[in-house]
Amino acid sequence: MKDRIARLILDAARTAFDKGQLPSATFEEVVIETPKHQQHGDFATNFALVSAKAQKMAPRKIAEILVANLADHDGIFAAVEIAGPGFINFHLRPEAWYPVLDEIHDRKLEYGASDLGQGRKVQVEFVSSNPTGPLHVGHGRGAAVGDAVANLLAFCGYDVQKEYYINDSGRQIRTLGLSVWLRGAELAGEQVDFPEDCYQGDYIRDIAGQLRELKGDQLFRQQTDEAVMECARFATDQIISGIRNDLERFGVVFDQWFSEQSLYDSGEYERIVSQLEQEGVIYRKDDALWFRTSSFGDEKDRVVVRANGQPTYFASDIAYHRNKFERGFETVIDVWGADHHGYIPRLTAAVEAMGYRREQFKVILVQLVNLLRGGKPVAMSTRAGQFVTLADVIDEVGTDAARFIFLTRDTSSPLDFDLELAKQKSNDNPVYYVQYVHARICSIMAKAAERGIDTPRPAGGGGLQLDTPEEIALIKTLARYPEAVATAAERMEPHRVTFFLMDLAARFHAYYNKHRVLTEDRQLTLSRLHLVEAVKLVIHNGLNLLGVSAPTKM
Repeated sequence: MKDRIARLILDAARTAFDKGQLPSATFEEVVIETPKHQQHGDFATNFALVSAKAQKMAPRKIAEILVANLADHDGIFAAVEIAGPGFINFHLRPEAWYPVLDEIHDRKLEYGASDLGQGRKVQVEFVSSNPTGPLHVGHGRGAAVGDAVANLLAFCGYDVQKEYYINDSGRQIRTLGLSVWLRGAELAGEQVDFPEDCYQGDYIRDIAGQLRELKGDQLFRQQTDEAVMECARFATDQIISGIRNDLERFGVVFDQWFSEQSLYDSGEYERIVSQLEQEGVIYRKDDALWFRTSSFGDEKDRVVVRANGQPTYFASDIAYHRNKFERGFETVIDVWGADHHGYIPRLTAAVEAMGYRREQFKVILVQLVNLLRGGKPVAMSTRAGQFVTLADVIDEVGTDAARFIFLTRDTSSPLDFDLELAKQKSNDNPVYYVQYVHARICSIMAKAAERGIDTPRPAGGGGLQLDTPEEIALIKTLARYPEAVATAAERMEPHRVTFFLMDLAARFHAYYNKHRVLTEDRQLTLSRLHLVEAVKLVIHNGLNLLGVSAPTKM
C-alpha cells in the first residue's frame, strides 16, 4: 500500500510539472509513513516539505498542487488532507484494504517472503559453546536468536548456512581431560586434590564413570599426557553428543559443525598464518607473532602466536574467519554472549586486514538471562557447576514457550525468564496468548465446516462485508507483516516478529470478544471467515519463522 501511494504522489508531481504548476522535474524519493496517531490518517508523507528546495516554493503550496493532481482512479482514499506546514495525510476507504486478505490467501505461508537478499550467501554461526559442559539457559537464548535470524534471512531471499564452531582445541580441552581424569581416579579409590580451575559439575563425574566402565581403573592409575588427552577426547565427544541432542530438541539443526582442531590437523591454520605473514599483516616481535590490528581500528596490535610457539584464541579465530570467507560467504554473522563485547574491534580489524569489508562481518551480542521462578531469582553458580541447563528448561516448559520467550526482548537487553509464567495457560504467558489465536481460529473453521459453510470465499473484495473498526484494524495489522519481517531480517532483530504477533493476537482477541464470526448472515459469515483465516495464516507464518509450533488445539 505504501508503494502504491508513493507512485500516486510521484505521478501527481509529474502531472503538475507537465502542466507548469511545478517548476522542476527533479523529485525527491517519496517516503510514506504510518502516523503515530489515528486521527492523522492511515498514511502520511513529507514529500512536499523535502521538495521545497528543488521547487523553490512553499511546502504547503506544493502539497495543495499535489493533492489537486492526485489521480485516485481506484477510489482507495476516503479523504486526503494537508496538515501543518505541508504534510499530506491519507485516509483510506475500508475496501482499499481488502486486497491484503486476497494476497495472504494466495501466498499462504509465503506471505511476507521477499527477494531482499537476492541469493547472497550468508553464514550465521551461533551457540558455539565450548564442549566442556552442557548448554545452560543463556546458550538457549543465543540458540533461539541465531536460529530465528537465519530463518528470517532465508525467508527474505538470502542463501543461509547455520554453523556451530566446536572449540575442541587448546587449554580448555586439556583442563576438561584433567577434570575427567581426576574424577575417574577418585572413583577408582585414589586420593585426589581437585583444583578449583577444573570443571566442577556432576556431569564430569558421570563422564568419568562412563569412561571407567569402558577402560577400567588402569587408565586412572597414572596421570600422563596420554591418559589426560584420552579423557579429553572421550569427554568432548560425549558433551558434543549431548549438545547436539539438546539443540535438536530445541528445534535447532545446523548445516555444518566446524571443528577448531580441523584447522590444525589439515594444515590450514599454518597456511593462513604464513600467508598473512607474507602479506605483512602478521609480523614477528620478541619471538612472538603479532597481528597489525591497530592499523585497522583496534586499540593495539594483538599476539597471535606466543613466544613459546602456542597460538592464542585470536589466532584460531583469524584462521576460522578467513576460512569462512574463502568458502564464499559474502557476509558472516556471529552470535556471541554480551561478555565478548570487547572482542569485536580486534576481530573486525582482522577481517578488514585480511582484505574484506568491515560490513561483511556482523556480531549479534546476546545479553544475560535472569532465570526466575514465580518472580524470585533461581540461584546459579557456574563455578560450582550448579546451573540450570537448556535441557532442564525444555523439560519443564517445553520448546515452544522457551523459544518464544527468549525472543520477546531485544538481544541488547537482559531477559527475565520466569519458569512458572512460561507454564501458565493464561494471557499473561505470551506464547500461549499467540498460539491460542491460531487454535481458536482452527476451532472456528471446524465449526463452520460442520455447518456446511464450505463454499468458495469472497475474492477480489467482491461482496466482503468488513467495515467495523476492529476488522479494519486487523487488516491494517496484517498489511504490516511483510515490512515487519523485512525490517527484522535487515536489522537481525527477531523480537520484531514476536512483537508483531503479540500485537496481532491482541487485536484478534479484541475483535473476537466484540463480534461473532459465525452469524445468521451467510455473506457476513463468509467475510469474517475470510478475515480470521488470514489471521491464522499470518500467525502460523510468524511462529514458523521463530521456530515455534502453531497448534490446532489447546
